[in-house]
Amino acid sequence: MLSRSVASAVSQVSSSTSALLPNSKQLFSFKTLCGYRSSSFCGGSIRKINHKPLRMTSSNMTTRAMASKQLENADQLIDSVETFIFDCDGVIWKGDKLIEGVPETLDMLRAKGKRLVFVTNNSTKSRKQYGKKFETLGLNVNEEEIFASSFAAAAYLQSINFPKDKKVYVIGEEGILKELELAGFQYLGGPDDGKKQIELKPGFLMEHEHDVGAVVVGFDRYFNYYKIQYGTLCIRENPGCLFIATNRDAVTHLTDAQEWAGGGSMVGALVGSTQREPLVVGKPSTFMMDYLADKFGIQKSQICMVGDRLDTDILFGQNGGCKTLLVLSGVTSISMLESPDNKIQPDFYTSKISDFLSPKAATV
Repeated sequence: MLSRSVASAVSQVSSSTSALLPNSKQLFSFKTLCGYRSSSFCGGSIRKINHKPLRMTSSNMTTRAMASKQLENADQLIDSVETFIFDCDGVIWKGDKLIEGVPETLDMLRAKGKRLVFVTNNSTKSRKQYGKKFETLGLNVNEEEIFASSFAAAAYLQSINFPKDKKVYVIGEEGILKELELAGFQYLGGPDDGKKQIELKPGFLMEHEHDVGAVVVGFDRYFNYYKIQYGTLCIRENPGCLFIATNRDAVTHLTDAQEWAGGGSMVGALVGSTQREPLVVGKPSTFMMDYLADKFGIQKSQICMVGDRLDTDILFGQNGGCKTLLVLSGVTSISMLESPDNKIQPDFYTSKISDFLSPKAATV
């Protein structure tokens, strides 16, 4: 079980992320989402979270932008860190298709004694299920090396001693349900509620369970109005009910043919109906980074975060104090990276992770 200081990192990065989004209200916390822990779930009286918010100011954004450069000496970067954290979608695979050169790259890094960790915001699968996907793609990855946002949601609830007599309402898929079950939490909702419909009649009142203490929202292909209303009632009417998002990704790679609406679209519906901002446990929240550092005893300065998204992967690494490498094999293009409107710059960028195989990385 993690310390409360690790749990508070979620609130810290929430402040950081909202600083990058001028239209977002800085309302992150455990009860009122304003920086206070709920006495219902954390014990004792309500108290202010003790942390110094991390903010991206115009000055340090400019510094980041000037520091970003194309990866030219792959060996130098490899030798400078002990651990590589890889995003999955757009870095290791696209949909169900492995990106060229990935197996050889991972084998080379392991041969050099590097620790490899795979972190994904996709909450549709549990760690065990992701292990099977890696195996299907011909990659030898241990379950202990995989950290999905479905697992992060359960780990976060454990870290705050969420009461076992409370229930979790899930707007999401099987991955979240399996991780909650493994952590010993009661839950309801999930794919089964995708079949439910509301018959609106004059005077109709929708009932909900008042012992739901948290609503977890992730990517959900069975999303419907029933789930929106049920989750809204729990968050608005159950005292101290937590609103937790696995991620706020705008798009995702369900296939390698195009981008698809991501988990952020489901979260956005609940933000609109409840007028509350969620606690985000996936990237770019530092919760998973703190969890990994604690679990493996890793110094964050000895980590390189490799991803294809600026606002999740690269920001995740920067918020955690790691080196960052952007690959252009997924969501982000070179034009997006170099756009004057982009304020999130990695330490390095390259075409794909197989550029690690060449001492001098390929020209983008």
